[in-house]
Amino acid sequence: MSPNISAVYVLIILAFVGIASGKFPRLAMNRASIALTAAVLLVVLGGLTTQEALAVVDTETLALLLAMMIIVANLRVSGFFLIAGGRVLSIARSPRILLAIVVLVSGVLSALFLNDTICLMFTPLVAEMARRSGRDGRPYLIALATSANAGSCATSIGNPQNMLIASQSGIPFGTFVLALGLPSLIAMLLSYWMTVLMFPSEFRANTMLRQPVDRVTADAEAGHAEVSPYLMYKSLAASALLLVLLLAGVRTSHAALIAASILLITRRVHPERIFAEVDFTLLVLFSGLFVLTAAVARTDAFAMAMQWLTPHLQRPGGLFAAAIALASNLVSNVPAVMLLSPAARAMANPQPAWLMLAMASTFAGNLTLLGSVANLIVAEQGEKSGIHIGFVDYLKVGLPVTLLSIAAGTLWLGIIL
Repeated sequence: MSPNISAVYVLIILAFVGIASGKFPRLAMNRASIALTAAVLLVVLGGLTTQEALAVVDTETLALLLAMMIIVANLRVSGFFLIAGGRVLSIARSPRILLAIVVLVSGVLSALFLNDTICLMFTPLVAEMARRSGRDGRPYLIALATSANAGSCATSIGNPQNMLIASQSGIPFGTFVLALGLPSLIAMLLSYWMTVLMFPSEFRANTMLRQPVDRVTADAEAGHAEVSPYLMYKSLAASALLLVLLLAGVRTSHAALIAASILLITRRVHPERIFAEVDFTLLVLFSGLFVLTAAVARTDAFAMAMQWLTPHLQRPGGLFAAAIALASNLVSNVPAVMLLSPAARAMANPQPAWLMLAMASTFAGNLTLLGSVANLIVAEQGEKSGIHIGFVDYLKVGLPVTLLSIAAGTLWLGIIL
């Protein structure tokens, strides 16, 4: 093995370790900076040429991500998430009802507006509700994370890996929902029941909330100084248009770009304010990952692994789902999807394989506290509110939810596809 090839292998391993953990000791780097730096160094070391690196960046996926973030940014700036979340939570009068509402709202909204965004917006509200009503906030925040991941699986716009799969496979929005809607609902129900089972003292029968959640809602709305009804209605109209276009069979990226462009035509909201809400680090992360995974695909080690694995993956069954879940927890779900995309594409009937890839990679994010970015958002935001979610606290809910939801999803896809 030549020195350059050895350096490429070392760089790839270090990059995936850094991306999986989210940092390097003693360095102020995050996943995006690690992925981009690794991509540049791979070109320098000869793992890819400059032309090859530019060619593998999937601009359609990046455009879809940007468009969805613009739509979500408009809804966030308008005050929609805070108002909607607070008013829905205000009907809760018992811990179990409150938990059910958290699971339902986070799951449904994550299918439409990205799971990371829902967790970012709702974690402070749920944490404050738990504090005001004298409840243990851990189970509610754990359920928020697991149900957001579960619900996001249902659509091609629910999370970044599904967007990537929709872009590469061309699977219509309706097909995604019909195939993965029921497994997502099952996973949400599992999130609810496992949370109740694992925190029995919090959800004893006939327990009532000490203080109605209406007070939390009122305080939250009062603290949100800028609520724009005009922008909210316009954003909701654009979101409705997006769903209509998707159900009509318009390609996911095209539909999202049309809806986002309509929102950018305005006299009232400066574009700087909207773009300030866009997570450009996610776009940088994806760009770096495209180059990194392309470099991996060109290595002899990857070719040998695929040569051994391919005969065992003639159809998208349990073994394929297990391989996806394992890879998703080793290198995170988005890189795992990029690495396993060739296997899905090579199958005789690729559509079931793509749907299996979306299902298993998303549900695998519920396994541990480090399994998805949504989980980390909830943990970090919860810590700021004085609620510490331990690794074991999360695992006792996440482990059974993940295993049972992947098993149910695999069985369902095997029946219908």
